[in-house]
Amino acid sequence: MTSVLLIYPFFIPSRDRSIFRFPPLGVSSIAASLQEAGHSVSLLDCTFLTRHEAMRRAVETQAEVVGIYCMVTMLDDCLWFAKQLRGQSKLMVAGGPLPTCDPIPFTKHFDIVVRGEGEQTMIDLLRAYAEGSELSSVPGIGYRTGGLFPEKGEDKICFTAERPFEKDVDQFPFPARDLLPNKDYIQYGRKKYGYSITTVMSTRGCPYRCEFCSNVVFGGSFRERSAKNVVDEIEEVLKLGYDRISFADDVFPINASRVSGICKEIERRGLRFLWECLGRVDTLDYSMALEMKKAGCTRIYFGIESGDERILKLMNKNITPDQARAAVETAHRAGLEVGAFFILFYPGDTNETVLKSLRFASSLQLDYLGLSMPYPLPGTALYERVKDQITREWRSGENLFGSHVLTYNSEFSEAKMWFGILKGHTQFMAKRRLGKLAPLFLYLFEKPTDFFLKLMK
Repeated sequence: MTSVLLIYPFFIPSRDRSIFRFPPLGVSSIAASLQEAGHSVSLLDCTFLTRHEAMRRAVETQAEVVGIYCMVTMLDDCLWFAKQLRGQSKLMVAGGPLPTCDPIPFTKHFDIVVRGEGEQTMIDLLRAYAEGSELSSVPGIGYRTGGLFPEKGEDKICFTAERPFEKDVDQFPFPARDLLPNKDYIQYGRKKYGYSITTVMSTRGCPYRCEFCSNVVFGGSFRERSAKNVVDEIEEVLKLGYDRISFADDVFPINASRVSGICKEIERRGLRFLWECLGRVDTLDYSMALEMKKAGCTRIYFGIESGDERILKLMNKNITPDQARAAVETAHRAGLEVGAFFILFYPGDTNETVLKSLRFASSLQLDYLGLSMPYPLPGTALYERVKDQITREWRSGENLFGSHVLTYNSEFSEAKMWFGILKGHTQFMAKRRLGKLAPLFLYLFEKPTDFFLKLMK
């Protein structure tokens, strides 16, 4: 048995404006697999901690092996933990989206980089570590030969064979939620929304290939859990005291028969809870929406991204604005609330296409609108398209208006992007709150701000 500490190095940014706050399912899934394999596992979710308190808890575990999750937005904190804990642990492991698609920089700070899905890889890695056997026998990792076992050869970077994806995802244990700060998440949710909510992932991966979307950990795979397995996990989650469930799947209502199976299983067991999910505008029909509503679904979020057909094709979304409008209307007709996400000032956008997207978003019957600037994430087709224009790494708290910043040399300034985002939110809120006065406000607000946006660089 090996003592393992897994770290999710997310600290809430000082100017954070996100309404979403969910626990790390990936890290807790790996924790559960390691526990099942007989290891002693601690999990440090830093979401509600200060840096000082998080480090104190990390040191107190005295874990022999430390694994740290990393994505673009967590890079600084990931490396900070690695440097601080280097002398304490015998094996430092990095995993997650960024180490998967850009592993070489992590080999400077970590003994091992896990690439892709981590459950079985971590089990095999700890076995090789305990036995002192060759790391080359462990699929899905990268390492410096002189870092972990310097006596076995010169210091060079090696990558083992890719690990095949586990087809039967029902065989994975449920995430080790007992290691998570559930009371903090429940308290946060009830204070922020009036109810507590947590995530369940009923599929892994996504069959679509949107240009901007990072799906590197699951490598473009798409695998579904059975309805029984999903609802078994839901029952465990509800026993922890959560009021609602958010399905964290990239696209939940994609397979009508599986969605129907989950809905029927919820009803068969007499479970009474509310839930929400993410969906695509070309996969939801009225009968599916009605069945979801009957089983407790309250809201669906669509990634619409643009109101301009040319930009949607550039994004490789494979949807149209007409499909988006129809899906929003279908969901509302079934009694569901609808949220939508748009990316403004995408590479290829013009002033006119941005304003077209804002007008389109304002015309939809939405209950939530998320607007963002583009983020070329490593491992995406968008990143490959603009990588020569990358000017800086993502940094939290640099911007007055929010926690995100422009990271590449765009033809639009960061100030203009934020102006467009604030303009869009203002138009959306005016339509929702002003009722009959909304058309007058929009007439007085929209035209002058359209003109000003065009003038901005």
